[in-house]
Amino acid sequence: MGSSVTAAAALAGRLLLAAIFLHEAWSKLAGYSAALAYMQAFGVPGQLLPLAIGVELGCGLLILCGYHTRAAALILAGFCLATAVLFHGKFGDRNQLLHFEKDLAIAGGLLVLFAHGAGAWTLDVLRSAGKTASPQVSGHGSGADLAAH
Repeated sequence: MGSSVTAAAALAGRLLLAAIFLHEAWSKLAGYSAALAYMQAFGVPGQLLPLAIGVELGCGLLILCGYHTRAAALILAGFCLATAVLFHGKFGDRNQLLHFEKDLAIAGGLLVLFAHGAGAWTLDVLRSAGKTASPQVSGHGSGADLAAH
């Protein structure tokens, strides 16, 4: 497959993943009291709401831009797994089971992003282009470059 097609697919995947988290962060901000009540109804301390918004907004933007993508993807994968267990564990309710499965699928996509990197069209690649040339292009190598991405 051509490198442009691969780069475009990686960008599209990042945009779609980021959109979920950016939308949810905005929804929580816009309906803060409702989001707070929802969390507390499940026994989750309300003090965690600003953290949840920060994780969704911050990591969503990082993934969108392709900056420190691997770290952001790993954080969001953990976030998705936690929200699946905390909020969607009532498997007798078909709707909750569906949300649980969606959270697992999103976490899976984020783990693929963590494993394979963000692709060629990223801020990480632009940033590394300004540095000395290295045999490994940002986001294309092994997980060894996690600290930088």
